[in-house]
Amino acid sequence: MSNTIDRTLDAAKDRTNAALSKTKETVSAAPEAIKTASQQALNDPKATKNSFLQTPWMAAALPFINGGLAGMTATTVIQPIDMVKVRLQLAGEGAKTGPRPSPLQVTREIIASGRVRDLYTGLSAGLLRQAVYTTARLGFFDTFMQTLTRRAKANGNSIGFKERAAAGLSAGGLAAMIGNPADLALIRMQSDGLKPAAERANYKSVIDALLRISRSEGIYALWAGAYPTVVRAMALNFGQLAFFSEAKTQLKKRTELGARTQTFGASAVAGFFASFFSLPFDFVKTRLQKQTRGKDGVLPYRGMVDCFAKVAREEGVLRFYRGFGTYYVRIAPHA
Repeated sequence: MSNTIDRTLDAAKDRTNAALSKTKETVSAAPEAIKTASQQALNDPKATKNSFLQTPWMAAALPFINGGLAGMTATTVIQPIDMVKVRLQLAGEGAKTGPRPSPLQVTREIIASGRVRDLYTGLSAGLLRQAVYTTARLGFFDTFMQTLTRRAKANGNSIGFKERAAAGLSAGGLAAMIGNPADLALIRMQSDGLKPAAERANYKSVIDALLRISRSEGIYALWAGAYPTVVRAMALNFGQLAFFSEAKTQLKKRTELGARTQTFGASAVAGFFASFFSLPFDFVKTRLQKQTRGKDGVLPYRGMVDCFAKVAREEGVLRFYRGFGTYYVRIAPHA
């Protein structure tokens, strides 16, 4: 028994010594390895960059990173248009013969009541939304398309409109659920200026809005309007991603336009269909995310179906497409 224990201890000691020796060798060699890698990066930075971008984890992350950066850049440019779009959707709420302001009138009112910078109200929420939603949406779409492409090639087929549509719908729905809190904060910040001065929340940033809403209304309130948000996103992606891919494919086959012109043309087509399919759901989403409980503790709308019904009855069906031109201009850069 004693001999067995001694042998076990000796074996453990030998393994420990061997591990320590190997660790010392690795640590000793580390400075030289770092120096060599640094020298290689200085001598051939392009090769080092390509090597880094081709690592498996970076290759998987690039679609998400590129999508998020592209979305955030577009948001910075079109934020004033989005602000005007939201104000148009909320104008004359509950009245069929209510005011019908034009985008120019809304812009003038916003500037007249404050300053030009007010057109960028909610920018922090818009950027967060794009960082979350667009990153996930384009990343999921690219991942789904790669999977579908490999499967189609294995069966000797090619990707068609049906596969693009399925990938776009799935990617949009998943990303919308993830990004709903930031979307809700954006609507609250943009609609805050419509309230009397004494009732305004005056959110300082998207973080401030998220914290205050979750404290006063509960954490689940951050997912208010999630159903129309998901349906809107699926309709939007159906138009954006599926029709963009299809339009570009058809332009490439049937025209001799340059690559850049094909891209712009496909974006214009995709933007129109995305706007047509998604605007009614965007309208309902805005109404649901803006609403707060009245003094009687009751919300104006019980949910997506109730909002559709009340707006159609009280304001008319065409109200869902109010501001289509503004919405199209807002959507096109993302397409």
